[in-house]
Amino acid sequence: MKEFFPNVPEIKYEGKESKNPFAFHYYNPDQIVLGKPMKEHLPFAMAWWHNLCATGVDIFGSGTADKSFGEKPGTMEHAKAKVDAGFEFMKKLGIKYFCFHDVDLVPECADINDTNKELDEISDYILEKMKGTDIECLWGTANMFSNPRFMNGAGSTNSADVYAFAAAQIKKALDITVKLGGRGYVFWGGREGYETLLNTDVKFEVENIARLMKMAVAYGRSIGFKGDFYIEPKPKEPMKHQYDFDAATSIGFLKQYGLDKDFKLNIEANHATLAGHTFQHDLRVAAINGMLGSVDVNQGDFLLGWDTDEFPYDVYTSTAAMYEILKNGGLTGGLNFDAKNRRPSYTHEDMFLAFILGMDTFALGLLKAAKMIEDGRVDQFIERKYASFHETEVGQKILNNEIDLKGLSDYALKLRAPALPGSGRQEMLEAIVNDILFGQ
Repeated sequence: MKEFFPNVPEIKYEGKESKNPFAFHYYNPDQIVLGKPMKEHLPFAMAWWHNLCATGVDIFGSGTADKSFGEKPGTMEHAKAKVDAGFEFMKKLGIKYFCFHDVDLVPECADINDTNKELDEISDYILEKMKGTDIECLWGTANMFSNPRFMNGAGSTNSADVYAFAAAQIKKALDITVKLGGRGYVFWGGREGYETLLNTDVKFEVENIARLMKMAVAYGRSIGFKGDFYIEPKPKEPMKHQYDFDAATSIGFLKQYGLDKDFKLNIEANHATLAGHTFQHDLRVAAINGMLGSVDVNQGDFLLGWDTDEFPYDVYTSTAAMYEILKNGGLTGGLNFDAKNRRPSYTHEDMFLAFILGMDTFALGLLKAAKMIEDGRVDQFIERKYASFHETEVGQKILNNEIDLKGLSDYALKLRAPALPGSGRQEMLEAIVNDILFGQ
C-alpha cells in the first residue's frame, strides 16, 4: 500500500518539555482526567472537506496545496486515494472519527443517479478501510449549498424540483451515514436564508425547511438510524441572513415545529462569533436546553468579518469550551476539526502540524477546565450569587411558585427600597481563571 505521508511519523505524546513539532505536548490520550481517559473527553474528528479536499483557493487566487494524492482530481481513482490518505492521516494522529459531505467523497455528476452509484462504490471502499481499525464515522451530511441549483437554498428554495433534489441528496447521505455507522446527521443551512425581504416569504420558507427535516427524521428512523440529527447554527455568509442564526434561534425553530425530540445542535466556534456571541455562549445556551450534541472546533480572526475556519490555538477559548462540555456531561457527538490550514501552509506536513496544534489546544483546555471545576471557586461564587432566592422566605416562595404578583408587590412596598445586589466580582473571577491557566 502506498504511503502518502512518508515524512511524518506516528504522532506520540512527549510532554510539554518536548520541542519536537511532530509530537503532542499536552494531548496524552490515556491520561485520566476527572475519572476518564483524555481520549474519551476529546473524541476528535477529521473533516473530510477541509483536510482532504481544500487546496487554499480563495476569491483572489488559485490553490496552493496539492490534494491530488497522486491521482487526477474529479475521478473515482482520486476519490479512493483520498480515502487511503485520510485513513493513513487519522491512524498517524490517533484520530478515531471522520465527518463528510456527500460531494466530499466523490465528484458530483450531471445525473444524480450516477453520483449515487459513485457514493455506493466509495462507501463500500471506506467500509473496507474501517475494518480492523477503531476509526468510525462521527456524522454525515449533504452539501446543499455549492451547486448553482441551491442559489435560493435547499429547504428554503422557491423551486419544487430543487426541493425534491435536496430530498434525494439527504436520503442518499442518510443511507451512507447509516451504512458507515455514523453517530449523527447534520443540517447546515448554508443558503437557507435570504438576501432581501423584497422577494422573500419567510414564513413559507421556514415551514418548508421544517417539512424537509421532518421527512429526514421519518426516513432516517425507518432505516435504523438511532443517532441524533443536528442543526449547525450560522448567522450569515454566504447568505446575508440565515434562518439558523445562532443557538437560541435554532432551538426556537426546533421547538416550534416539534423537532426538538430528534434534533440537537452542532455548535461551531467561528459561527458563534459571527453571530456576535462567544463560543462559550452558544455552548451554554445549547447545554441548558438539553441540546448540546456535537461541536465543530475552530476559531475566527476577530479582525476579519467572515468564517476563516482557523485551527484553534486560543487556550482561554478552549478552556471555556471544555468547561461547558464537562458541565454538560460530555457530548453525544464529538469534536470535529472544521478547520483548514492557512493558504501559505500548503505542505502535507502542515496538515499534521495544524491538527497537533488543535488537539493540544483542546487537551490543554480540558486540563485547565478540569482544574477550574476541581478548584471550585467559580462554581461556588455563582451558587452564592443567587443565595437570596434559596435562603430567604420570599425567595423560596418565588422558586416554589407560592406567591403572585400582588404578593410580591406587597412585600416590596413594606421593604420600601432594596439593598444593592451583591458584587459580581468579575475582576476577581477573571484573576482566578488566570491563576488556574498560568499559575504554578
